[in-house]
Amino acid sequence: MDDLERAILISFDESGTIDPGLKSQAVAFCNQLKDDPSICRICIERLSFSNYAQVQFWCLQALHESLRLRYSSMSPEEKSYIRKSLISMADQTSTSFRLLESQPFTRNKLAQVLVTFIYFEYPSIWSSVFLDLLSRLAEGGPPVIDMFCRVLNSLDDELISQDYPRTQEESSVACNVKDGMRQQCVPQIVRAWYDIIVMYKNTEPELCSTVLDTMRRYITWIDIGLVANDAFVPLLFELILNVGPSEQMRAAAAGCVLAIVAKRMEPQLKLSLLSSLQINRIFGLLAGDFDSELVSKLAALITGYSVEVLECSKRLDSGDVNGVSMELLDEVLPSVFYIMQNCDVEDTFNIVQFLSCYVATMKSLSPLREKQVIHVGQILEVIRARICYDPTHRDNLNLPDKIGREEEDRMIEYRKDLFVLLRAVGRVAPDVTHMFIRNSLASALGSSEMNVEEVEAALSLLHALGESISEEGMRTGIGLLRELVPMLLSARFSCHSHRLVALVYLETVTRYVKFVQENIQYIPLVLAAFMDERGIHHPNANVSRRAGYLFMRAVKLLKPKLVAFIETILQSLQDTVARSTSLDWTSKELRCSGSEDGSHIFEAIGLLIGMEDVSPEKQSEYLSSLLTPLCQQVEMLLLDDKVQSLEESSAKVANIQQVIMAINALSKGFNERLVTANRPAIGIMFKQTLDVLLRILVVFPKVEPLRNKVISFLHRMVDILGVHVIPHLPKALEQLLAESEPKEMVDFLLLINQLISKFDTSVGDILEGIFPTIARRALNMLPRDAFPSGPGSNTEEIRELQELQRLLCTFLHAMTTHNLSYVFLAPKCRGYLDPIMQFLLHISCKHKDILVRKACVQIFVRLIKDWCIKTNSNGEEMVPGFQSFIIESFATNCCFYSVLDKSFEFRDANSLILFGEIVMAQKVMYQKFGNDFLIHFMSKGFPAAHLPQNIAEQYCQKLQGSDFVSLKSFYQSLIESLRCELNGSLTLSLYFYIRHLFDTVHFFLYKAFVSLIQIPDTARCKVS
Repeated sequence: MDDLERAILISFDESGTIDPGLKSQAVAFCNQLKDDPSICRICIERLSFSNYAQVQFWCLQALHESLRLRYSSMSPEEKSYIRKSLISMADQTSTSFRLLESQPFTRNKLAQVLVTFIYFEYPSIWSSVFLDLLSRLAEGGPPVIDMFCRVLNSLDDELISQDYPRTQEESSVACNVKDGMRQQCVPQIVRAWYDIIVMYKNTEPELCSTVLDTMRRYITWIDIGLVANDAFVPLLFELILNVGPSEQMRAAAAGCVLAIVAKRMEPQLKLSLLSSLQINRIFGLLAGDFDSELVSKLAALITGYSVEVLECSKRLDSGDVNGVSMELLDEVLPSVFYIMQNCDVEDTFNIVQFLSCYVATMKSLSPLREKQVIHVGQILEVIRARICYDPTHRDNLNLPDKIGREEEDRMIEYRKDLFVLLRAVGRVAPDVTHMFIRNSLASALGSSEMNVEEVEAALSLLHALGESISEEGMRTGIGLLRELVPMLLSARFSCHSHRLVALVYLETVTRYVKFVQENIQYIPLVLAAFMDERGIHHPNANVSRRAGYLFMRAVKLLKPKLVAFIETILQSLQDTVARSTSLDWTSKELRCSGSEDGSHIFEAIGLLIGMEDVSPEKQSEYLSSLLTPLCQQVEMLLLDDKVQSLEESSAKVANIQQVIMAINALSKGFNERLVTANRPAIGIMFKQTLDVLLRILVVFPKVEPLRNKVISFLHRMVDILGVHVIPHLPKALEQLLAESEPKEMVDFLLLINQLISKFDTSVGDILEGIFPTIARRALNMLPRDAFPSGPGSNTEEIRELQELQRLLCTFLHAMTTHNLSYVFLAPKCRGYLDPIMQFLLHISCKHKDILVRKACVQIFVRLIKDWCIKTNSNGEEMVPGFQSFIIESFATNCCFYSVLDKSFEFRDANSLILFGEIVMAQKVMYQKFGNDFLIHFMSKGFPAAHLPQNIAEQYCQKLQGSDFVSLKSFYQSLIESLRCELNGSLTLSLYFYIRHLFDTVHFFLYKAFVSLIQIPDTARCKVS
């Protein structure tokens, strides 16, 4: 063993006993040797005597890499030497090489090297390569045959197969190789396959399987007549039908027949071929074990055969020919149904697609043939069988545990295509489908022996059917619905306690509630289904909560029809409501979260008792009976502030959170007109409740879940109490402003924006009190330069700050557009005016979100209209300095420089809207400032861009005119032409330099203002 072999063996060692440093040295030594110009000769010589599999593999790998990288620079002599050596390696009779006796991975690598040479040299240079290999088959026996198959398989994998993405060059080479093989050697190769199979089918079945697998790959592009003939087809079916040979060989033969069946050809020829195969010979073999390779391949063959017959039927119009295809389909479909009912889940998709196509062909047939009606029934049977859960997971699904949840998710995804097929069948044969589902449901009801999975499947079929029924059909009870829905509503199954059955039952009832809207005699049955142990009182907590949510949805649909049942409903729900107001802090049910948190029961009750059809006395009685215990529970929890442990504290928070959600949900049934105008007593109750819940912010000021729930309730009270909520706001807003994290500030601004939108100037006094705190905290939180970009910049913290920035702009926009701009000028707020203006200017010019920039421009336009008026005959400004700021900073930077920047994209719809606002701002500035604006804009902006004098004059004329559309179009053309003229010029570079100076000045001004507002008032005067 020399140094090279030792280094290779060390580099391949996986035992862990080799020193890592030594292994690294060995790898480096081997890699360095690959750069040697004579590496190909070194490897070939080494292959002639080394018996180490690792050495053989490394040498072949190095030879492969060298050919790929250095082939074009090799000398003709070196190529000839490699060529002869490779053929010798693939020859069993060679005395120089013994690679055919090596490990399979070594032979695969040899085949890959040969294919690399074929890539570069066939058919133009080494035109005899396949004939050279064929000539050695007879003498070399099984080892050479195996090697020949490996070469063909590698050629398919590396070059020919369309299953892998190919470059344009690889596709071109593949076409040349296939053309060369067709002209030169394909018939000889096919003949060799036939002879080998005939010779070795009884003695070397594994070798024959390899040959058949290779043949399957090539059938797709060789002349079909070479294999679909009187010699090969009988041989393939003989192998499939003969029980004696190995199953692997029979499966490989089935794969070849499938390749023949799937071969592209004219539909008439294809149909003749399919008819001649007499595929019915293999139907009986499907009775075997579906886990076996043979049965799996036969299932794929029958499915593929069915698809091709159907495709021929669709493409051929002749009645006689169509009759042949229909006969073939009638013959094969029972086997397809058998496969569908027994095959693995992974094999189902192709069959479902075929059945969907088959059903689609029936759309034009009316009425259906007798056999087609039978087939529809069989398809429905197949669907029912395939949607059943595996009984082995029954207990897991009832809990559910991790296994149960995974199985449920898998089945939801798996069923999608099956339900699509069901709906397609329902459209083609509605009567048959309805009757099948009716019988399935009747069987589930009438038999105590039906298991959970079968009952769940029957209900799921009825549920899925509802998706394909129109709203009109649902209301009128199309088909058998008038029989099905009452049967469903009164159903009680022996396995109703199982979670799966209970859930799908409730979902199905909910889906058909629209039928009950028009058939109110069934309302008691609907209510019973939700109220008894099948729904809200089900022993499984998951089912009970889901029932509450679905009941709420049903109430929304049936609300006007349920007035007479309110008393009954409330009595039935009394214990459920009592559980929701329990003081058991450790109860898991009270800690549940998400869309089914238990509060939907209260929403349903609120929808019922919030109707004006309910008498005022009863309405007050109902609401008081619900709100009073809930508020009492909160008060008790707030009084008991001696929490002994973290567990008790968490339970208390969860309990209070649950109560707030219940009250919030309850309030959704009431509207502002009812609460404030028609029945003010209801409003008083909600105001009292609000006072109680606001105390939570005092006792638990830093508990985020409670804070969020109280804010959510405040949003709701704003909607239903209207202006009557305003007296409660100062106290609430003071508590909410106590926390100053970005996320809390975002939630706070959302609430403030709702108040401004709802009440306009009515909240002006409140805003004057809180605006300084909002401005100071928001500006302190936001970065004083741009947000970071690139990797690692999309953190939760940065996203929160970006959202805060956006909402601060929305808040300022709401103030200006709701006649609250005077708040900026209030004595307490005026100190923040300059930093706010600098903030808005920066956003209007540079923010990535165009819509945010648009809002900022609109703010400036509104402020110009509000503030730029003369207060007396001396011409004093209402806001001293504001006009200068607008003309010198906003007009130049936002209205000119920001749109001149190439990042402003005129092809973007939102950018065009922003551009319209910018042009409108110029119009407003001219109306308010006249020549002061025009002279500054034209003297500071246009000259820097070297705008011709005549163009500037046209701009003046357009601005002074009344045609806004013409002005906008002209200004866009002006900006675009300036971009073209300035692009790449020294002037453009100078422009951007000047603009950078402007931005720098604004940035430092902004930074100085923000720093100033953080200094205490007494010290600020000295700094000033």
